[in-house]
Amino acid sequence: MSPVWSLGAGLLLLLLWVRHRGLEAVLVHHRWVFVCLFLLPLSILFDVYYQLRAWAVWRLHSAPRQHAQRVRHIQAQVREWKNEGSKRYMCTGRPGWLTVSLRVGKYKKIHKNIMINLMDVLEVDSERQVVRVEPLVTMGQLTAHLNPMGWTIPVVPELDDLTVGGLIMGTGIESSSHIYGLFQHTCVAYELVLADGSLVRCSPTENSDLFYAVPWSCGTLGFLVAAEIKMIPAKKYVKIHYEPVRGLQKICEKFTEESKKKENSFVEGLVYSLEEAVIMTGVLTDEAEQSKINRIGNYYKPWFFKHVEKYLKADRTGIEYIPSRHYYHRHTRSIFWELQDIIPFGNNPVFRYLFGWMVPPKISLLKLTQGEAIRKLYEQHHVVQDMLVPMKSLEKSIQTFHVDLNVYPLWLCPFILPNNPGMVHPKGDEAELYVDIGAYGEPKRKQFEARASMRQMEKFVRSVHGFQMLYADCYMTREEFWDMFDGSLYHKLREQMNCKDAFPEVYDKICKAARH
Repeated sequence: MSPVWSLGAGLLLLLLWVRHRGLEAVLVHHRWVFVCLFLLPLSILFDVYYQLRAWAVWRLHSAPRQHAQRVRHIQAQVREWKNEGSKRYMCTGRPGWLTVSLRVGKYKKIHKNIMINLMDVLEVDSERQVVRVEPLVTMGQLTAHLNPMGWTIPVVPELDDLTVGGLIMGTGIESSSHIYGLFQHTCVAYELVLADGSLVRCSPTENSDLFYAVPWSCGTLGFLVAAEIKMIPAKKYVKIHYEPVRGLQKICEKFTEESKKKENSFVEGLVYSLEEAVIMTGVLTDEAEQSKINRIGNYYKPWFFKHVEKYLKADRTGIEYIPSRHYYHRHTRSIFWELQDIIPFGNNPVFRYLFGWMVPPKISLLKLTQGEAIRKLYEQHHVVQDMLVPMKSLEKSIQTFHVDLNVYPLWLCPFILPNNPGMVHPKGDEAELYVDIGAYGEPKRKQFEARASMRQMEKFVRSVHGFQMLYADCYMTREEFWDMFDGSLYHKLREQMNCKDAFPEVYDKICKAARH
């Protein structure tokens, strides 16, 4: 039988099976079929298009010349909105399914959409050690641009598709954040188009109130059109040390101890159960033992969290040298560990060698094709949350996550939180060491109920003066939300800059209680 006939027969059998089970049932209970046959190839096409576009822009040096023109177009749209009577709130025209957040932005259907086509690296200033970029530049795009020049940025949040704009207007973190803070703390200037159509630059010394109010504001103070981010010299490898730790108290003690060491370039923890974890520390280096180099980003390699788990199961420490860019995007291929729920056999060696080069599917395409049934299923039986709590509350926090959610692995990422103005800062007058606890997966807690359980978690996080990342589902009331976040500077600027008629309040944009 010829390959064409074989393929045709296979597709016919697949269609008959889909017809028998029903399309919705297949999409909900056998989603891997749709993902493998359609979304993985589409994701490859997406990547090829954007990589070719970025290469062409770089070769033609067209981005800086076109940037000013594109910004003027945004200003013209804002002024048109004003001339129309400012009847509706404004928001970016980027479709909601293109964002990495799992939340569906229904507000885009009723607000005035301002088209912002800004996705290029504008300037690499080696003398100032600053890179100037447009807001839709992704982490994968930025590291691919900077690393060959010998540069990187201090905080490279995990997933390739995370954008600069999302990481500023929301937040971003990485295992280097115990030294550099959150992504916003590595930025030195922002450029925004405000509600009156004017273009403003802000920095710690120029329009400083606006500079400190922009992070976490979710686009409710103005439209970000450019950002300047610090650069640091890149090195070839990360020398990473794996250490399994057992016992919750010992896990927290070891993680806290390593997080306080500035000689560690990177600190990360993966908690596999209430009593078991692997603590990883890394140091940037240009030298490596050839026998210990692990190119973990290669498509046929095991998913990183599964690779780390081997050290726990074997109860042994280990040292490896991972190429820097592979390390920065080590969780990308498996979307941390979310992909195991979508493609259960995705880490199988046969699948990796044959199809691993197509992984991961674009999160945006997963959102676009999930349908109402899958969306409700995820909402009620799946958790994607990052809670930022003081390091001194780590042990109590992990216990709370275990009781309320029982989701493993948990991701631990330390960060220093400076006492800057804005929505997020420590309770005291000095910088404080915090930790991001990331929970991604299906809760194993019996009788888990999304709203009740998450409200319980949010209450705990408020009680220890912690913060909830705003990309995820948030169930707080308005009063509870502004108890968690400091809105004094934010509300002051919304009043001063006439934002109240132009943009919704951040709470109304992201919280379920306001959107339903």
